Parts: sequence; structure tokens; C-alpha cells
Amino acid sequence: MSQSKPLSLITGASSGIGAEFARQLAALGHDLVLTARRADRLQAIADELTQRHGIVVTVLPNDLADPAAARELCDTLAERGLHVDWLINNAGYGVPGSFVSNDWKTHADSLQVLVTAPTELTRHLLPGMRGRGYGRIINVASLAGHVPATAMHTLYGASKAYLIKFSQSLALENRAAGVNVCALCPGFTWSEFHDVTGTRDKMDNMPAFMWLSAQEVVRQGIAAVERGDSMFITGRVNRFIKTIFQLMPDRLANHLSARQAKRYRNDDK
Repeated sequence: MSQSKPLSLITGASSGIGAEFARQLAALGHDLVLTARRADRLQAIADELTQRHGIVVTVLPNDLADPAAARELCDTLAERGLHVDWLINNAGYGVPGSFVSNDWKTHADSLQVLVTAPTELTRHLLPGMRGRGYGRIINVASLAGHVPATAMHTLYGASKAYLIKFSQSLALENRAAGVNVCALCPGFTWSEFHDVTGTRDKMDNMPAFMWLSAQEVVRQGIAAVERGDSMFITGRVNRFIKTIFQLMPDRLANHLSARQAKRYRNDDK
């Protein structure tokens, strides 16, 4: 099947940053493949964007915590003759509580979604991009991957740090083949993320200047990958925070990061 428009695959597309990537890429004329667990939310977004932009939207509900999900998703694309030009590895979530307060299945699912699935999807889809001489991959990481780790949400920052290094290596390996790879690193973003982790009440007390909208995060992310940036932190405040922590002695940086984190996380587990 020939494709007249770029095709973007977006994981975690049912809300927040993922849904906004769908809206902005649709406005740029991309056809879309949307995947997440909530089929009803995906279909609502698909109907909205098909009507508004006249594009083709394929809905493939999937739970990336299933180790077979990434392979099955790519097999379905191949069976339908669809080749992916833009891959947005956005699916992710935080696991509240300390490391020992959650069982291994909970942590394994988290790592599967945050680390293994985006890595596997990239491995399956990257050769096709290289063969066609064009591709864009955005791995949605986080400012948390740059600053000192804190207690609670133990695997989240570590997983995002992995995505940053993974993206930087991929960018160097594939730029000459026409494939740009970028780790997009938002700070605090208005979305459902903090509702899921149960920290919304605390996060709402943060000053407004710390937050960016999903629309602005995605706008900056698309611009960054098109420029060829291998890593981009959204927002001047977030880039300042990263720089300040880099300049501090490690002991001071760790102390300040831990102290600030206690204000916005639930430490009751």
C-alpha cells in the first residue's frame, strides 16, 4: 500500500501529551495510528481528527505492559501495509510509593511500558525508516531524567534517564540515514498524570510558572525533532533547573532535590 501522507504512530494517545501529539500531527497532515488501553477514548479522538482534518486514523487498542504487545502492534501494521514515518513513544506512568511497597509485577509492568516497549517498537520500525531515508522518533522522557533521583516513584526517573541516553545514541547512529531521534523532556505538564499517581492535591499547590500546557510541550517537541536535536527540555524554567543542578556539588544537589520532592509526593508507603 502506498502512502500519500506521513504516518505517525503514537503510544499512550488516549489523553494528555499523547492526545495532543495526535492533534498537532493531524493538523500537519499526518495520518495516524493511535494506541493505548482505552479504546473508547482513542475512538473519540480518531473521530474528532478524521472529521476536522480529513485524515485516516487507525485505532489499535493495546496494553504495552504485555510483553507481546509491541511485536503484535508491528505485525498488525505490516499486515495492513502501513509504514511508520513518525514514532512517538509517549506511553508511561509513575508508580506511587517506595520500591518495596509495590510487588514485582507492578514494577515489571512499569518497566515494560517505560523502557522495553519503546525500545522494542524502535527496533522494529527503525529499519524501515532507514530504508526509506526518512523518519522521526520522539521518546517522551522527562526533566526527572536529568535531576537527582528522589525517594518514591523509584523507577520513574531511572527509566526516563534511560530514554535520554538511548535517544542520544540513536540520533548519532541514524542522522546520516535521514532519521532524527529526540528525547523530549517535559517538566510539570497539565495532564492526567498526577491524577493517576494520586498527587493532584499537592501538585495544584505548585506555582503556575512551573507548569506548561500539553499543547506547548508538543509544539516544542515537534520543532526539536525537526531541527535534529537529540534531547530537548521544554520550557526555560526547566532548562534553568537542569543547569543549576548540574553546577551544584552532588551532595548539595541531592539534598535540595530530596527536600523539594517531599513537598509534592505522597510518602506514606
